[in-house]
This record gives sequence, C-alpha cells and structure tokens, in this order.
Amino acid sequence: MAVKLRLQRMGKKKQPVYKLVAADSRSPRDGKFIEAIGLYNPLTDPATINLKEERALYWLNCGAQPTETVKSILSRKGVILRYDLMKRKSSPEQIEQELEKFKMLQEDKAKRLSEKKEKKKSTKKKASAAEATGAASETKPAENANEG
Repeated sequence: MAVKLRLQRMGKKKQPVYKLVAADSRSPRDGKFIEAIGLYNPLTDPATINLKEERALYWLNCGAQPTETVKSILSRKGVILRYDLMKRKSSPEQIEQELEKFKMLQEDKAKRLSEKKEKKKSTKKKASAAEATGAASETKPAENANEG
C-alpha cells in the first residue's frame, strides 16, 4: 500500500480549510484516510498551520510521499529539516541546534514580511491622502475663477 501525505478539503464554499492526512494513494482526495496529522487554513494572515510533528515524522519514516503543497507546509514548520537530519544520523544535540537556527531565520523572515506590509500600507494611505488633497486643491481655483 502506497501512502501519501496530502490535503483533504473541508470548510464552506469559498472558505477552504484543509486537513493534512495520511491516506492510501488510491483513495479519492476527500475520501477515506488513515490518519489526520494536522490542519491548514490558508485564508488567515499568515496562514494557520497546526501539525502533529511526531506523526508527520512517523509517516515520512514509513515511506509516505508528501504532495508538493504538503511538503512546503512541512518545510515551513521544520519537519522536513528534522527528517533529513535524522536520515543523516545526526546527533540529537546537532538536530536541536539546526532547528533553533531554522526557527530564528523563520522569525526574522516573518518580521521582515510584516514590516514590508506595514510600509506598503503606509505608502497607500499617503497616496490616497495626497489624491484627496490634490482633488480638493484643483476644485478651489475653478471656484475662484467663477467668482471674478
């Protein structure tokens, strides 16, 4: 039996929430699955990921193949990094050190992204404010011309 780690769609229309599952590769997308290992909500900002890391590692060690999306989710959480280090027979201390570095990098990346979003928002506000004042100043001279 070939096991795949994949997403199972749930939620309402236009509001998807996905369940990360270990399922037989022959079963349909929303059909029977072996075990649910997490949840993924892409609509929140940033996307919400709840994951049972131990179970994900267990299924990867059993030979389960993740889909591209699931692999990127697992990478974001550091599960793929831990799995690769375990395959290379790294010591537990070394694995923890690498994961700490990874988490620090992820936090820095998140901080930079949030700063970038804030900067974009502030420039949009300034542009809209400038448009509003520009439109108001254009109407005033026209009114003065009518008076004289």
